[in-house]
Amino acid sequence: MKIPVEAIKELRYMTSASVANCKKALEETKGDIKKAAEFLRKQGLEIAAKKQSRAAKEGRVEAYIHHGNKIGVLLEINCESDFVARNSDFAQFAKDLAMQIAAASPLYIKREDVPAEEVAHEKNKEEFYKNHCLLEQPFVKDPGLTIKDYLGSIVAKIGENIIVRRFTRYKIGE
Repeated sequence: MKIPVEAIKELRYMTSASVANCKKALEETKGDIKKAAEFLRKQGLEIAAKKQSRAAKEGRVEAYIHHGNKIGVLLEINCESDFVARNSDFAQFAKDLAMQIAAASPLYIKREDVPAEEVAHEKNKEEFYKNHCLLEQPFVKDPGLTIKDYLGSIVAKIGENIIVRRFTRYKIGE
């Protein structure tokens, strides 16, 4: 199937994936842009899973102060090299995560961080994880995408392991 250049451009704009990956995804999904975007997300998660064992000792600390100066976030996010730590996509990802933390008030990074006794009394465990674990939350800028999916797409694009190490959220009066 011949894939139109316009479709490749549109998918690339949507996902920031390489031209070759966009073309491959469109070929796999017979030209369906929405299915191709989902295909690229899944591919990004697979790539991220393969890179998880690699050491991430570089990174950045991101600070976010919400309008009105009532909420602030400090976030440590790690990658494998200082080159990537200075990369504009990595920096934007860190800013987006800090904003997500300010907006959604997660308590934990991932579901494995939640103490068993805290989730034991919950009737709907999946809903609890979605509300309280950063990686499980829908992204505030794109609710159709979870933070875990967003992380996977950044790992696939940059090509390094990225770890959300820790965060602190401050709110006046809390």
